[in-house]
Amino acid sequence: MPPIIIVPGWRDSGPGHWQSLWADALPNAVRVQQDDWITPSRSTWVASITRTILSQAGPVVIVAHSLGCIASMHLTPETTQHIQGALLVAPADPERRGVLADFAPVPYQALPYRSILVASSNDPYCPVRTAGAYARAWGSEFVRLQNAGHINLEAGFGPWPLGLALLQSLTGSADPLAASRPPLSTSQLESA
Repeated sequence: MPPIIIVPGWRDSGPGHWQSLWADALPNAVRVQQDDWITPSRSTWVASITRTILSQAGPVVIVAHSLGCIASMHLTPETTQHIQGALLVAPADPERRGVLADFAPVPYQALPYRSILVASSNDPYCPVRTAGAYARAWGSEFVRLQNAGHINLEAGFGPWPLGLALLQSLTGSADPLAASRPPLSTSQLESA
């Protein structure tokens, strides 16, 4: 399975958030770190994401949330050559929020890799029609969740099995968590 690059959004993804749980559970996950999660700078965030991607051997799969989705759209073509796929969840709309304005305008060009964009019908940080426009422009498969808020811990998304299934479709892995589980013992196999 390719390395999974976890790209949190504005204010990071805290304990219990599905991104944090995946970062701990997936053996090949690498979490992007930012120096400033509160007052984000596009150039600094993009540089951190770029360093994280380029430090991996082989192609990677990005798992981005909120502003992390938008920051990932600002990567250079040289960096995107190292991306196999992306799961883009609850993208932010930086043109509507002053603190995120440095990330506007959002690039509207097709991605050179497979991507899945997951959005909610009632996301307070991005109207679903804007998320749909992103998906069309980026060439992303579009998954619309009904009344799922910002698809974060506050909206009730902890482990998020649907998200893991979508990730599995991008990696080609039978089960993204399989490598982190201990092998079954002979007695467990006989009782199964």
